[in-house]
Amino acid sequence: MEIESCRVCGGDGRIGNAFGGSSTSCPGCNGTGRRSTSSTLLRDVTKTKPSHHHPTNKAATPVKIDAPTTAGGVTLAEEVKSSGVPDTVKARLIRDIIEYEGSHGRCTQTFTKKVRKQLRAGGG
Repeated sequence: MEIESCRVCGGDGRIGNAFGGSSTSCPGCNGTGRRSTSSTLLRDVTKTKPSHHHPTNKAATPVKIDAPTTAGGVTLAEEVKSSGVPDTVKARLIRDIIEYEGSHGRCTQTFTKKVRKQLRAGGG
């Protein structure tokens, strides 16, 4: 391991402000004025946590929900099921209810009105 003068501060260990005001310790040698040539210039700070050493190979699998989960969603789905619209329209509206609950957390009043309007229009 060969030791040489720091190239940033010239071996002084301090670097000064360009305007001549203050000086601080050199970031290249941490104020020692010497730099070891065998060490790398940058310290590797990656993979410092134990969880980083052994990556998990688990893929995030989305949870498939086949029925509404909130009270408002269940009520709205029951209205859709008991309506006189074709089965394909019922399936689409129930799927829309499930997706809306997944993205918004619950069926809002505006969404409920929209679904009921589609039921009155015959699935339009």
